[in-house]
Amino acid sequence: MSWVIYGATGYSGGLLAERAAKAGLKPLLSARNEEKLKQVAQRLGLEYQVADVNDSAALAKLAANSSVIVNCAGPFSATAKQVIAACISGKAHYIDITGEMAIFEYVQTPEISEAAKAAGIVVCPGAGFDVVPTDCLAATLAQKLPSAVSLELGFAGSKQLSQGTAKTSVEGLAKGGFSRIDGELKSEPVAQHTAEIDFGGAVGKKFAMTIPWGDISTAYSSTKIPNIKVFVPASKATADKARGAYKLRWLFGLKLVQNFLKRRIEKTVVGPDADARAKARMYLWGKAMDAQGNTVEACFSTPNGYELTITAPLAIAEHLAKGVEMSGSMTPSQLMGADFVWTLPDVEALNWR
Repeated sequence: MSWVIYGATGYSGGLLAERAAKAGLKPLLSARNEEKLKQVAQRLGLEYQVADVNDSAALAKLAANSSVIVNCAGPFSATAKQVIAACISGKAHYIDITGEMAIFEYVQTPEISEAAKAAGIVVCPGAGFDVVPTDCLAATLAQKLPSAVSLELGFAGSKQLSQGTAKTSVEGLAKGGFSRIDGELKSEPVAQHTAEIDFGGAVGKKFAMTIPWGDISTAYSSTKIPNIKVFVPASKATADKARGAYKLRWLFGLKLVQNFLKRRIEKTVVGPDADARAKARMYLWGKAMDAQGNTVEACFSTPNGYELTITAPLAIAEHLAKGVEMSGSMTPSQLMGADFVWTLPDVEALNWR
């Protein structure tokens, strides 16, 4: 298949390129740094093409000669819009591995969705751990309880981050938290809501707090359930600090502070190695409830989040490259089906409660 991994010099993009090469696939590798890109391409025996994200002509050339672009270059606030525009112009399907709510909301605007349909392409952000397993879980719960009016999702596991994910988290400090209330996004402090949640498996029951996870956008697109929250385990002290940080959004939003924190990340953050990825699992939980108090609840586990961020986009890229009749803006479950995550390697079957 003719496809591109953009951001192939980064942590997740490099892992995806390695796995593709090992499987005998021949993606074209792309990034902005020619020296680093050449090293990766030569090591893997793959072709490469340099394209700065702010060079619209280079991106257009990239899209015009491929059927699918997998954008792995985070933070996606700095890359997604440019690559999506190139894909629409060049009629190449677009997927990425973002978890950024702003990108999901942008993609679901009529402007982008209609432009993608007119170009005959699929635009599907969130094709990695963010948000494939939770999106499939949300869609499955909605199928089980079509009358649901509220949805709660949660995940627990490894906290070791790549540089791109860590930088995205820094940007999130300036935005605070979000929930979806009556179909609308509501700004609120991180940890505004807390709960005791049994995540199952090795994690078990934990105190958990709400975070502004991408599913607050994507799960609504997938299910139309109007009230959505996403939880992660945390200590009560951490939850208290998270709520207090909401008042300092203005400080974290300063360019000077953002640049300082991101430079620190570049010097100190390294994504998990192969051994750490192999040992760690992620545990996911969800519950839907309708107006009469009827509930459905389930949990399951997956490999480490970065492992799933290899297998899921690879499967989606292969699917799109074969040709699909769908077009427009989609979530992973809309594109691949609610059961998609359970077709991926080493994903545990759903445990209903």
